[in-house]
Amino acid sequence: MWSDKESKIDFLNFNEIAESIKDLITERELMPISVGVFGDWGAGKSTILELTANALEKEEQEYIQIHFDAWTFQGYDDAKAALLETIAAHLVKAAEGDEKLLAKALDFAKRIDKVRFMGLMAEGAATISGMPTFGAIQSLFGWASDATDDEESTFELSDLQKDTKELGKVSKKTKGIVKAKKRFSPPKEISEFRKSYTSLLRAFDKPVIVYVDNLDRCLPENTISTLEAIRLFLFMPNTAFVVAADPDMIRLAIPHFHKGASARHQTDYLDKLIQIPVHVPKPGVAEVRAYLIMLIAQDRKVPEKEFVRLRERLEESLKFSWKQAQISVDDLLEECELDAVAELREEFKIAEQMALILAESANINGNPRIVKRLLNQIKMRKRTAHRRGMQLDERTITKLVIFERCMGVQATNKLYELIDTESGQPALIAELENNDKELKENVLPDEWKHDQPFLAKWSKLQPKFTGIDLTAAAYLSRQNIPMGAVNSVISGAAQALLEGLIKQKIKGSKASDALLEKTASEEYVSVMDALVDHLRQIEDWQRETPGIYGAWKLAGHDDRCRDIFLAAAKKAPKKRWLSLIIKELEGAK
Repeated sequence: MWSDKESKIDFLNFNEIAESIKDLITERELMPISVGVFGDWGAGKSTILELTANALEKEEQEYIQIHFDAWTFQGYDDAKAALLETIAAHLVKAAEGDEKLLAKALDFAKRIDKVRFMGLMAEGAATISGMPTFGAIQSLFGWASDATDDEESTFELSDLQKDTKELGKVSKKTKGIVKAKKRFSPPKEISEFRKSYTSLLRAFDKPVIVYVDNLDRCLPENTISTLEAIRLFLFMPNTAFVVAADPDMIRLAIPHFHKGASARHQTDYLDKLIQIPVHVPKPGVAEVRAYLIMLIAQDRKVPEKEFVRLRERLEESLKFSWKQAQISVDDLLEECELDAVAELREEFKIAEQMALILAESANINGNPRIVKRLLNQIKMRKRTAHRRGMQLDERTITKLVIFERCMGVQATNKLYELIDTESGQPALIAELENNDKELKENVLPDEWKHDQPFLAKWSKLQPKFTGIDLTAAAYLSRQNIPMGAVNSVISGAAQALLEGLIKQKIKGSKASDALLEKTASEEYVSVMDALVDHLRQIEDWQRETPGIYGAWKLAGHDDRCRDIFLAAAKKAPKKRWLSLIIKELEGAK
């Protein structure tokens, strides 16, 4: 089985991207700098951060590297403070053993404490960066109007980090302690914050690199709050931020925080915050093939020496794929000192066949996370089959799992229905596999018409199902992954889209439009499958039935989803309003 976490080992030639980022953040002349690692859910952004950090560790210059997982602090009371306090904690730890450095680090931590307590993040960041806050709510400082800016004060603001109900008591308490003539000055506090940080980094003589990950998994408020905290450092010396996120999700989060932000402001905000965007490339057939091979080698526990050799050969092949053919499986395994080479070769050949369909299917698009989860499903089913004494070939299981993911629940239900009614050997499968020409659309079930190019490629995958009894394989699939949950391995954005579409009560919905933009197109079919399953649990469809308008919207947004919804709608009880919907969607073809 394979972990869903980021990898420190490069299987997709991401080292080139990591090296490019390293080159940027090691140029002192470019600092301060912010680099955005942009890509869809599961594209490999976290892995690129890990590879960048590893590359930096090999440099002669020492760096203070700080990793911040924004999602970990999703429920934190102040997302801005979470990032600032994480940076302060790392710098204090790095200063241990040096009294002068430690004193400076503690002074900086004290400044962060003040900035957090004052609630100056949005306005303070704007002061030093010159960027608009687009209507951010201004902080109220009346209760602290008598607070001191005297550095000698014995009053510790950390004492005030308590429940907000205590603020009134704190205000009265401070009035009797501090000097009456001293006034609290936000601009001065920001200035002192900058001076303290600059002084500390000068003393360290080490650049600070902050990696911010999983920002696009957070709620909009937390996403933008974290970015506001980053803005405090944008013009500070010797500092680099490497931020991994889906840029579309960040842009969509901006209006939730900065009320009234226009589309231009959303783009400007991100462009000003991220100076250099680096986009994670979509894996092609060669990259998916290499990825599958390395995952198989990892699962087979290939000895480290040979594992490294395989990875290096594949990496070399990918680097020069622009001018030469990819390395063959036999050349890859040549001179490798391995046991059971023939078995490993067979698995690599299967991976080679799978790569094309996994890279080009609109429901997978070579997404590394989806690919890994598919392999885990295959592995689980193989183990279940073994425990039950089923003589099922792994390639058979693989072919069915790929069909399920790429064609969706409704199409899979139809496949298993054909298997049940035709004694495990559907004639349509045999016709697909033995026909070099594309089948006529009227021959296919309605549930299969939404992705005929995939069917053509899938039918050519080995092994051929013609003449094979698939009863056991279909039974295993239904037992292992209950129908309705075949595509349950979807992202948070897709889950949010599903929930939003079920709640949609009118035909037009800006909220659903925003959720559609946040969700990768390869997950639309999974969402539509879940919507149709939801509707099938309702005996009598009505216009006001939850999910009807959501399914209608998704069907109008994506051709594959339209065909899936049409197939379900035609089997629903006949209603005039539903007939109008069917005619409207059919007219859009």
